[in-house]
Amino acid sequence: MISPNLQAKLSTPLKIGSVEIKSRVLQSPLSGITDLVFRRLVRRYAPESMMYTEMVHASGLHYIKGLPKIMEIDPQERPISIQLFDCRPDFLAEAAQKAQAEGADTIDINMGCPVNKITRKGGGSSLLRQPEVAEAILREVIKSVDIPVTMKTRIGWDDNEITILDFAKRMQDAGAQMITVHARTRAQGYNGNARWEWIAKVKEVLSIPVIANGDIFSVESAVKCLEETGADGVMCSRGTLGYPFLVGEIDYFLKTGERLAPPTPIELLECAKEHLRALGEYKGDKGVYQARKHMAWYAKGFVGASVLRGQLSQVETVQEGVGLIDKAIESLEKGYEVELESGLAMV
Repeated sequence: MISPNLQAKLSTPLKIGSVEIKSRVLQSPLSGITDLVFRRLVRRYAPESMMYTEMVHASGLHYIKGLPKIMEIDPQERPISIQLFDCRPDFLAEAAQKAQAEGADTIDINMGCPVNKITRKGGGSSLLRQPEVAEAILREVIKSVDIPVTMKTRIGWDDNEITILDFAKRMQDAGAQMITVHARTRAQGYNGNARWEWIAKVKEVLSIPVIANGDIFSVESAVKCLEETGADGVMCSRGTLGYPFLVGEIDYFLKTGERLAPPTPIELLECAKEHLRALGEYKGDKGVYQARKHMAWYAKGFVGASVLRGQLSQVETVQEGVGLIDKAIESLEKGYEVELESGLAMV
């Protein structure tokens, strides 16, 4: 159940500067995941939620003609935000202008990615240690565009440097119009529990919307997080891998107090097949290779899933993957175990 106070809050649109969003559940930007194909699947079940592109390297964008495929957005997929990362305010401002021209509703600056190849170049969560640079980035980007600028970060570099409260206040003062907080330190990566108590503390000191991120894997966890933090919304990340239904399930519950029936294993596999075909059509052979990880994430929760995962992770063509999935669906429809070359297997 949702408390009356929370229900009342969630029944109103989320306002990000001049942009109004009719959902309090957002799909996180995920590198190598949230391309146009994936976003379309998520949006089918969450038509009013904010989607984010994969993060775009502003310096890389500066040196090429045209736009990379990861910046491509469908004019119909509103609301949409393009996420950028870098440590150079001028390059980020230039990239933001290109993102606005492409049709983005907001610009999001990544100040939380923990990956070494990003932090070594001064981007992502390394900006937690360079608040003056982060502030300069926001001010320069905000001057360059006419749409709201938001940012996503973590609670600190490590347990000895949990700086989120001062950092968040400084970013608000610089003009950020929403902040998403992943409730882990950079040192944690994706390990350990998200520390939602820090999101509650951020919410207490800011007046702009605060979005909670970290360990949102179900309707129950989303409601628990919102109740404990007082956040203005939740952002789903890893919970949507192989499960593009999650954002819509949470959004529907927050709006109605009712649960949607979860997809059956067959419905999950039908979605996997659609995902595979769309990636193959959109990206060719590269799309098939990218689809391998997605297919493995979909293949779970039914008899024979472990063997199917292994085979799907090695497919070379769309036809091969579709054939394996169709065989699994046929077996499930008949109530049998999935029979593969390596024999029968349980999950």
